[in-house]
Amino acid sequence: MRQPSGHELNADQIAYWNGPSGQRWADRHGVQERLLGPIADLLINRAKPKRGERVIDVGCGSGATTVAFAKAVAPDGLALGLDVSEPMLSQARALAPEGLPLDFVLADATVHPFEPASFDLLASRFGVMFFADPIASFTNLRRALKPSGRLAFVCWREPKENPWMMAPLMAVYKHVPKMPPVGPEEPGPFAFASEERVMRILKGAGFVDMAMEPQNLVMDIAIGGGLDAAVDGSLQIGPASRALQGHPPETYEAAKASIREALAPFQKGQSVELQGAIWIATAKAG
Repeated sequence: MRQPSGHELNADQIAYWNGPSGQRWADRHGVQERLLGPIADLLINRAKPKRGERVIDVGCGSGATTVAFAKAVAPDGLALGLDVSEPMLSQARALAPEGLPLDFVLADATVHPFEPASFDLLASRFGVMFFADPIASFTNLRRALKPSGRLAFVCWREPKENPWMMAPLMAVYKHVPKMPPVGPEEPGPFAFASEERVMRILKGAGFVDMAMEPQNLVMDIAIGGGLDAAVDGSLQIGPASRALQGHPPETYEAAKASIREALAPFQKGQSVELQGAIWIATAKAG
């Protein structure tokens, strides 16, 4: 399997997203898109892509957001989906409708040699929180933007504000040791939870007119499939899944029962609804 050459500090993330975890995300593309699709709509509403514009979609995953941007800038624009994960980009290439102005590149955004001042919009749905050196990464991305270019991305707020992820993890922790704590500035899903840190990073990379808008969400982690689907989803990807890696089957089954018990109070028909919380970040290239 191909892996992109990238910044040496991003090597662990590149390995992770090209290993079994990246493949699981690719395999769950359809399910995850039903869960996260409304967040893509929020992002595109704030980004306001226009016909004829050129867009970089950072951390595009299996390509749903890239396709949406391509539809918005068609027929004479371009949406460039960039990701380090070959499993997810393989899905993106296979699923993208023909005839749209888009392309996918297996690359590390920290070091990829973009053509300078050639894009109008830099966007991402949960794809920018994994940079080991985010100022260097955003500096490289800003160079790809025209002077009139703009930025829009979404990232998760604090873990305590996202019980849809944390409730299953807390249930698992009844059975396994807690994972080593992740520092507030280390790469990970909550690396951009701090408004102050994100503003500092963007300013350090040369962006101006930064803004962070909090948005609260209701996440149906069953995606209409009932309590069993919610439990299975929590066990396949996300923090609860990572915490259980390497543990024996009996521990897995005990943790599964605890997750089910923790999620049952949130069941409404075929939905299991918990709160989520994101930032919508916007800025200008300067």
